[in-house]
Amino acid sequence: MKLSKNIQSTAKKVLMQEAEAILLVGQAIDSEFEACVEHLLAQSGRIVFTGIGKSAIIAQKIVATMNSTGTPALFMHAADAIHGDLGMIQAGDSVICISKSGDTPEIKVLVPLIKRLGVSLIAMVSNKQSYLGQQADFVLHALAEKEADLMNLAPTTSTTVALALGDALAVCLLECKGFTAQDFAKYHPGGALGKRMYLKVSDIYPQHDFPSIKPTATIKEAIHEISSKRLGATAVVDGDQLLGIVTDGDVRRMLEKQADWSTIQVIDMMNPNPKTIDSEAYATEALAIMQSLNITQLVVMSTKKAVGFVHLHDLLKEGIV
Repeated sequence: MKLSKNIQSTAKKVLMQEAEAILLVGQAIDSEFEACVEHLLAQSGRIVFTGIGKSAIIAQKIVATMNSTGTPALFMHAADAIHGDLGMIQAGDSVICISKSGDTPEIKVLVPLIKRLGVSLIAMVSNKQSYLGQQADFVLHALAEKEADLMNLAPTTSTTVALALGDALAVCLLECKGFTAQDFAKYHPGGALGKRMYLKVSDIYPQHDFPSIKPTATIKEAIHEISSKRLGATAVVDGDQLLGIVTDGDVRRMLEKQADWSTIQVIDMMNPNPKTIDSEAYATEALAIMQSLNITQLVVMSTKKAVGFVHLHDLLKEGIV
């Protein structure tokens, strides 16, 4: 197999050509694009994306972006549409058909069927004068004069342009709707951003046993409690009252200073001003406190009672950090 000696230059050429094509499409955004966005905002239904070949793959990605940013959308393959999938289109929906040429046989069959349903048809097409472009109610001009390969055959520049234009459409819709980070988290509960927006301290601290000792406990008992619960600290409590906290660092420093520690009690070495956080606070708030104070754990309080610890490692595990 003969290897090209211009791999780097070819890669750069492809990326530059696609970047330039996106810039041209961006410069061509006009009042029709704006009218299309306003139309979609006014519609009560979903956006149905359709296409054939590589355009179908791009359509599926745009559908995913739309759904994750608060615009209900679904995908309908152009070839399957005439074999029953047209039934997914409902009154109030809008159909966006993605096609570079706008003149493929499947598109020419599908377009009149869509128009017969009485829904709006939007073309995302390179050739505005194509059959699809002429029949559409709105045209999103995804201009791609040349593909990136030497033979000008493989869908490359055209699919990149369509994908970028779909992103632009999705972002315009979400901004017009006032879509917030909280809304995004609602649709992404399993992602890191979603967790940052909804995860509370109360979701985390019950994962651990609560290390706690009485103020009259010995140093040996404190070490055992800290080691067995593996949170690097123990709360000092008297009934429901939080008196202080002892960390493994406190124990080490005390041992360095005291030759005889057999009679020392926890109350003699504890920090009487432990840093706390309410159980209903968000995990991000706990992280902010830890970072600002350069500490790794907080005592969790619920109705003025110490109930557990939240540790920096918990936040790392949840992807908050």
